[in-house]
Amino acid sequence: MRRIISPINLRPDRLPPGQHWSNKLHILGISPPPKIDLSQYRLRIFGEVENELVLTWDDITSLEEVELVADFHCVTKWSCPDVVWQGFHVEEIKKLVDIKSSAKSVMVHSLDGYTTNIPLEYFFDEDVIFAYKLFGKPLPADNGYPLRLIVPKLYSWKSAKFVSGIEFMDRNLPGYWEQRGYHILGDPWKEQRFWHS
Repeated sequence: MRRIISPINLRPDRLPPGQHWSNKLHILGISPPPKIDLSQYRLRIFGEVENELVLTWDDITSLEEVELVADFHCVTKWSCPDVVWQGFHVEEIKKLVDIKSSAKSVMVHSLDGYTTNIPLEYFFDEDVIFAYKLFGKPLPADNGYPLRLIVPKLYSWKSAKFVSGIEFMDRNLPGYWEQRGYHILGDPWKEQRFWHS
């Protein structure tokens, strides 16, 4: 299993401004965790791709597994150091679908109706994965079971839980929290918490 240490863990300014360290991942979300039957679970890849694709859970777990060690920064000002996730790297998606040159961003869709947008250059970064394990154990329901996107370089609202869809888009449109005033990008080191920041 390939191990990835996020570059954010090696920064001299590892703790972004306005944050404090926490020894745990606090649970935040827009709804209770959905009930999941893995035999019925599907991950849809669609939008600005040549051929849309739907993956089963067996398809997902057959992809090369990687381990990511990354600090986790929440917009509510806590940060948890050295969180260990296992799953598949976003580069695997490029092997599965032919992404059109018109694609500029991704909208990640969740089973509970949540969405969040990510520019393509951040989505296909070296330390972005789709996780199905946390510290070596199946992802707990409150942490996004069965599949969670992890984007260490952005605030954690971009690390969508309960992922069910990856939509490639020709524009960078706002998702759930972005429509409600959160920053369109969300860089913790620039304190991009809200639109006015």
